[in-house]
Amino acid sequence: MSYCAYIAKGGSDEAYLLHKQYHDTQYGFPIESDDELFGRLILEINQAGLSWTTILKKQESFRKAYSGFSIQKIAAYREKDRERLLNDAGIIRNRLKVDAAIYNAQQVLLLQKEFGSFKAWIEAHHPKEKTDWVKLFKKTFRFTGGEIVNEFLMSTGYLPGAHTPDCPIAAKCPPPLPLRLPKGKEKTKRQKTGGI
Repeated sequence: MSYCAYIAKGGSDEAYLLHKQYHDTQYGFPIESDDELFGRLILEINQAGLSWTTILKKQESFRKAYSGFSIQKIAAYREKDRERLLNDAGIIRNRLKVDAAIYNAQQVLLLQKEFGSFKAWIEAHHPKEKTDWVKLFKKTFRFTGGEIVNEFLMSTGYLPGAHTPDCPIAAKCPPPLPLRLPKGKEKTKRQKTGGI
C-alpha cells in the first residue's frame, strides 16, 4: 500500500492523524529555510531502523533538543551538548546519529559559505541519479545511506514520487526540479508500505 493510499483509507488514531498532517502539508513540499531543510535531514537520519510514526511523534522534541534546528547552533555543540542529547528521552538517543547531526551541521556551514545556502548546494547538483546523490551525500555527510538520501530528497520536493498521481495532494505540491530518474523506477520504503 502506498503512503497516499494509507492516508486515503482514513482513520482517527494518533498515528494516523500525525501521518495525515505530514502527508498533506509537508511530504513532497519544498522547504525554503536552510534550518528546516537541515531539520528534515536530521529526522530522516534518525528514522533509520525505526518507523516514521516514531519520528513524527518525536518531531517537536527533536526541534527543541536541537535548538530549533539552527544549523549554526548545532555546529557549535560541544561534549556537554552531546551528553544532553544522549540523555534526552524525547529523541532517539543514538550516539552515531547525534554525532552525525553535529558533524553534518558543520558541513552545511561550509556549504553555505561556498554556495550561499544548503538549498543552493542541493540545486547546484541537479540532475543526478539516486546512486550519484548517495555518493555525494556520503562524501559530504555522515549517516546518509541510500534510503535516507532518497527519502530526504523526495520528501523535500527534489525528487519525484512523493504522491501518487491520483492523490489530491499531488496537485498542491509544486513539481520537483526536472526529473532525474525514469518514472516509477525508484520507490522508497515509505512509498511501498506507507512507512508506518
